[in-house]
Amino acid sequence: MRCPSCQHHGTRVLDSRPVDEGRSIRRRRECEQCHYRFTTFEKVEEMPLIVVKKQGTREEFSRDKILRGLIKACEKRPVALEELEKITQDIERELRNQGAAEVKSETIGEMVMERLSKVDEVAYVRFASVYRQFKDLNVFIEELKELIKKEQR
Repeated sequence: MRCPSCQHHGTRVLDSRPVDEGRSIRRRRECEQCHYRFTTFEKVEEMPLIVVKKQGTREEFSRDKILRGLIKACEKRPVALEELEKITQDIERELRNQGAAEVKSETIGEMVMERLSKVDEVAYVRFASVYRQFKDLNVFIEELKELIKKEQR
């Protein structure tokens, strides 16, 4: 690591500690030549995850987009923001663990609905109505019947 003060290549690590819930490491370093102290951060470089939309267009995965959808579905519902962040984190972790470079938006939507149905049924119906774009009341009623069947099991 090059010293930002004198550009010397020799530095030593004085202290290392995990940060950002263990996703990064903070290192305190000292230049062996000028003794300048500085901090560096190290983290795993994640490969971009590409979402293939219904129309075939592609965009980079956005956990914020999932979280915003969950927040909207849970508006005025007794669901803690921490629970929604956990759902978002779980979905991202599962997608990245699959190792695929691309994922269909339908897959993400189904993952969201599956988790949301366990947290709050009203929020699930709200999310499903937007996600599945119900064209008429009959399709909406069929979705509600499926939800009731799952609950009775």
